[in-house]
Amino acid sequence: MNKFLSFLENHFMPFAAKLAGQRHLGALKDGIILTMPLIIIGSFFLILGFIPIPGYADFMAGIFGDQWLAKLLYPTGATFDMMGLIAAFGIAYRLAERYNLDALTAGAISLCAFLLATPFQVMFTPEGAAEAVAVGGAIPTALMGSKGLFVAMVIAMFSTEVYNWVVKKNIVIKMPDSVPPAVSKSFVALIPGFFVITIVWLVRLILENTSFESIHNVIGVLLGGPLSVLGGSLIGSIIAYMLIMLLWSAGLHGTNIVGGVMSPIWLSNTDANRIAFQAGEELPNIFTSQFFEVFVNIGGTGATFGLMILMLFWARSKQMKELGKLSAGPGTFMINEPIIFGTPIVMNPLLIVPFFLTPIVLIIVTYFAMSTGLVAKPAGIAIPWTTPPLIGGYLATGGKISGAVMQAVNIAIAFAVYMPFFKMWDKMKVREENGSTTEQQAS
Repeated sequence: MNKFLSFLENHFMPFAAKLAGQRHLGALKDGIILTMPLIIIGSFFLILGFIPIPGYADFMAGIFGDQWLAKLLYPTGATFDMMGLIAAFGIAYRLAERYNLDALTAGAISLCAFLLATPFQVMFTPEGAAEAVAVGGAIPTALMGSKGLFVAMVIAMFSTEVYNWVVKKNIVIKMPDSVPPAVSKSFVALIPGFFVITIVWLVRLILENTSFESIHNVIGVLLGGPLSVLGGSLIGSIIAYMLIMLLWSAGLHGTNIVGGVMSPIWLSNTDANRIAFQAGEELPNIFTSQFFEVFVNIGGTGATFGLMILMLFWARSKQMKELGKLSAGPGTFMINEPIIFGTPIVMNPLLIVPFFLTPIVLIIVTYFAMSTGLVAKPAGIAIPWTTPPLIGGYLATGGKISGAVMQAVNIAIAFAVYMPFFKMWDKMKVREENGSTTEQQAS
């Protein structure tokens, strides 16, 4: 174990620190986080539409009419179906901040480029194509949502890199100092914006004459497909979480670092389940954002809710008892930094073992429970990640008791895995406290 810690400290931590500071991964994570409040709002209306109470549908129909469900889900469409559009702006904005560029302009350029890359559905009229051009086309909302998320990521990073390159080469229009700053910034963005739009336009024209037909199809085949297979499989999810736990063990925020790559996959799966849930169809995915937030990270990363219970009711050392009291409140709302850094778990050769193993065990157990139909799959409802246990499982599965039961089982599993390691750690702390008391008395 000491050799393992030495490896973490000397070889893994420097690499992981560089990875944590990588600007593109950080921009991906922060840009996608911008979509989360809106998705949670949309999920609130989704919950209202499917409350499992007898007579609820008739009650709502009596107030809002037969189309009450479609009307109630308008906000859900306006939030979930804009996921890619918002990400295109947010990722470019955050990346531009890291380059010290005008972030607002970068976001606007990325947004326009994303729309340009998306094939519109042209609305032809009986009078002919000329009038159809005047009428315009319809933006396919499916490509504005989770299906366009990977394109949004690529376009946002590409457009901002072009913007940064043009500005560094000083290929910009500079206005006199007397010109207001807002006007001056708009002219600085003129040439890089023209470069981005022109390149995306040319790529679109070329692809329209190939079997791919659009940028969305190219990225879907080259990037979206392989990553979706990785993030949607048991083995891929276990590997991702092994990396997350390894980073946390070294004191780095593994969830944020790995989440920059995996979040788009799991969010896309969430939206696919949401669409199926609304249509009353079988849910296609097990591995969604809520699978990990609700059923694996119970109490926070590492499923430390079970460890918190051990500290509260079974600790013998004063330090662990006090830490249990301090961490009970935050842990109930899935915040476990007090436990991770207060116990500590970070760089602790004893507690790293259960901290690493527990999420892997929970992923496997929960996967088989859901794949066999014993437990309902996540319904695509993005509840706040701070939702307390049992409530979270019930809501995330669309009002199914099996979701709450699964969380309770996972807490018991985490409790069992942590117990022998915690007992050893607690005994060490008791000896330290007794030793220090003896020294004080002797002096």
